[in-house]
Amino acid sequence: MQKRKASADELIALILQGIENVKGHDINVLDLREIENTVCDYFIICNGTSNTHVNAIVGSIQKTVSKAIKDKPWHVEGEDNAEWVLMDYVNVVVHVFQKHIREYYDIEGLWGDAKFTLVESSINQ
Repeated sequence: MQKRKASADELIALILQGIENVKGHDINVLDLREIENTVCDYFIICNGTSNTHVNAIVGSIQKTVSKAIKDKPWHVEGEDNAEWVLMDYVNVVVHVFQKHIREYYDIEGLWGDAKFTLVESSINQ
């Protein structure tokens, strides 16, 4: 099974599918391409309801992306306590929070110059 180079749009779609598969909440995509000196092109931010849910979201993203395009994150940070897990796919960085941690760090507020896309979820929140 050979890894193939996926476009950013395809990777984002797969990540969103992984989040939706396990009912991740409040999904935002931040487009950072117009901001100077950023470390990546996109942030995807969502939250889960507990550390178990956060880890389920992370696992679902990894499984969905790996199955479709044979890719895995360059680095994953924060799985031990699962309050804030960061998944680095190089040009796309995924932040999976517990809700109270997301509100405290307010990543969306810190990156207020980014273009925001709220992803309409198929679940009721």
